[in-house]
Amino acid sequence: MTADRVILIRHGRTTWNATARFQGQTDIPLDDVGVGQAQRTAEALYQQLVGTEVKILSSDLARAAQTARALATRLHVEVGLEPRLREVSAGAWEGLTRDEITKVWPDDYAAWRRGDADVRLGNDGETRSEAAERCAAAIVEAEKAMTGGTLVCVSHGGALRGAIFTLLGTPDWPWYALEGLRNAHWAELQNSERGWRLSRYNVS
Repeated sequence: MTADRVILIRHGRTTWNATARFQGQTDIPLDDVGVGQAQRTAEALYQQLVGTEVKILSSDLARAAQTARALATRLHVEVGLEPRLREVSAGAWEGLTRDEITKVWPDDYAAWRRGDADVRLGNDGETRSEAAERCAAAIVEAEKAMTGGTLVCVSHGGALRGAIFTLLGTPDWPWYALEGLRNAHWAELQNSERGWRLSRYNVS
C-alpha cells in the first residue's frame, strides 16, 4: 500500500518573494502576507482532510515549516522536517534580483529561463534535475510508508515543479510545460493503477 494521494504545497510569501530575489536555500521566514496565505490554505485543506489519515512532511526551511504547521495545528498532527524537500540551491544567485544576476551570468540565466535542467545555479548551486530527484525521492519514500490516506508535502516552487515531472515519469518535459506554483497554492497527485496522475494544479 501507498498513499492514495499526495498534496504538494508551495510555502507562503516572504519578503524576498515580494522583492523578486532568488531565495534558494537561504532561510527566509514568511512575511505578514505569507502568514495569512498559510492560514487560508490550512483552512481550505482542513475542510478536505479532517477525519482522514494524513501525514505532513515539510522542507526544514522556515518558510515551508511555518506553512506546514498552520495546517498541522488545525489537524492536530505532527510535521516531519525533511531537508530533501528544500528549494533548489541557487549558490551565488541567492539574495540577488534578476537584473543583478544577468549582469554577471547572462548566459546561465538565459539558459535557466529556457528551462535547461542542467544549468548549475550561481556556479556552486544545484541543477534543476538534481533538486527534482532528491525532492521526488523524499516524497516517494514517505508515501510508500503509508497505508492509504493523504501525504501532504510543503516545499518550494522550483523543487516541487521538478519533483512533479519526476513523479509522473516525465523528467524530460520542458520546464515551461507547467507554470510555477504560486505562493501557498498546491498541486494534487492521485494514485492509480498506472501510477501517479496530476489531478489538480495551482489550487488555492
